[in-house]
Amino acid sequence: MPNPKKKHTPSRRDMRRAQNWRLEFGSLSRCSQCGAARMPHRVCPACGFYGGELILPPKVKKDKKKEG
Repeated sequence: MPNPKKKHTPSRRDMRRAQNWRLEFGSLSRCSQCGAARMPHRVCPACGFYGGELILPPKVKKDKKKEG
């Protein structure tokens, strides 16, 4: 059985091992209402629609100047 001639550095060993920790990016689809990119089978974070129905109403920003 073949053996290595020289010792590999810890850096080379770690670079080889690090290749298995890559994150895979999931697929994206377009929202039918606003056209923003979103994950499939999830509510659109931009407009709140899913399957043509409004699931989450859009957030309204409050003005701090008018309140106080």
